[in-house]
Amino acid sequence: MEIKTAEFVISNTDVKKCPEGQLPEYAFIGRSNVGKSSLINMLTNRNKLAMTSSTPGKTQLINHYIVNNNWYLVDLPGYGYAKMGKSGKEKLKTIIEDYILLRENLTAVFVLIDCRLRPQQIDLEFMEWLGESEIPFSIVFTKSDKLSAKQLKENTDAYKNRLLEDWEELPPVFITSSDKREGRDELLDYIEEINKSI
Repeated sequence: MEIKTAEFVISNTDVKKCPEGQLPEYAFIGRSNVGKSSLINMLTNRNKLAMTSSTPGKTQLINHYIVNNNWYLVDLPGYGYAKMGKSGKEKLKTIIEDYILLRENLTAVFVLIDCRLRPQQIDLEFMEWLGESEIPFSIVFTKSDKLSAKQLKENTDAYKNRLLEDWEELPPVFITSSDKREGRDELLDYIEEINKSI
């Protein structure tokens, strides 16, 4: 897929205020500091479309970006940010869950995982919830350039094996690096394939 245009549309905290119409939406979500904004900028070829920050937990809104005028990339708040108070965490949880469960245009969720880490309980629980809620999702390993090929394979295999303890089959898996632009074509081609089928 060639990205011709990518533009910010709206930010909000209420699923009812998301853009009207029937365009498919692909939501990106992950733990704070997983490299979500960098990945979005790499995918769209726009350096500052999603604001990157050295402060984890910065995205606290549902952000819609329209791509090629025919699908939305949705940047969801990160989960698991330790420094946020309980009420703040609950508020973000509600924003995320309402969007994922109630948004009819939602076509697929991309769950971002830092490939340098061993399987984290919070990620496993979130994917379990997506599965139980019958939400189609894929796993996107980020920051692949930070590891050697051997370490990368070991870490991603560990994750897959852990998931297969509970799942009969794995969702689609993508390996990405925003700095090296790895995984870009595979992710965009996957989205294009789904767009053609709906």
